[in-house]
Amino acid sequence: MIAAQLYTLREHLKTPDQIATTLRKVREIGYEAVQLSALGPIETGRLKEILDENGLAVCATHIAWERLQNDIQGVIDEHRTLGCRHVAIGSMPPAYRNEEGYHRFAKEASEVAKALDGAGMTFSYHNHHFELERFGGKTGLDILIEESDPFLKFEIDTYWIQYGGGDPAAWIRKVGGRNPLVHLKDLTVKNAEVRMAEVGEGNLNWEAILAACRETGVEWYIIEQDHCDRDPFESLAISLKNAKAMGLG
Repeated sequence: MIAAQLYTLREHLKTPDQIATTLRKVREIGYEAVQLSALGPIETGRLKEILDENGLAVCATHIAWERLQNDIQGVIDEHRTLGCRHVAIGSMPPAYRNEEGYHRFAKEASEVAKALDGAGMTFSYHNHHFELERFGGKTGLDILIEESDPFLKFEIDTYWIQYGGGDPAAWIRKVGGRNPLVHLKDLTVKNAEVRMAEVGEGNLNWEAILAACRETGVEWYIIEQDHCDRDPFESLAISLKNAKAMGLG
């Protein structure tokens, strides 16, 4: 199933009125689900009403690490209201981005994952490129995978893996069985600069990536583009069209 990551549209999500307008546009483009991220202040009940009015499901969220550590019950309650079972963290806090930090985060994230599992939810870690830094022959992402409890899932981001020098399909397989979510975004080169691109408009090996996703049981294909060279709504529409042409639906 395909969803739109709302971080793509963060400049259009700052007020409740903007959120309502933006979600309507997302549905009109053809998306039936979204991942919540970077929304401005809005009451959870009101957000649920807007989602329901537009026929949009919430496939997953990105939640701040501080909330997951200090307000786990509040997070659980919100997700029950939204009808969402997949919780994720958008990035590792800077304080953990060193060799000792990866070992520590693997343990602490496992505890969060166990707590959410007890509530019938999953907890996934979303990577960028810095997790591919090597420490004693292993990457930070290797440490997270090997030292965390299997309750911790992974939300592999295809662009950031490629940008960090990795093979997205290989990493999707490496976390196989622990990857209900995947972020789809493409990578291209423009004026000698590496850029994000709409899915299918860049240089990633989508045949290999999607084969790995199917083999490992990915549930949600979440389209995101942090930086767009055109209107972000247009970028989401192009990505959706291309993803469907690749056989996703």
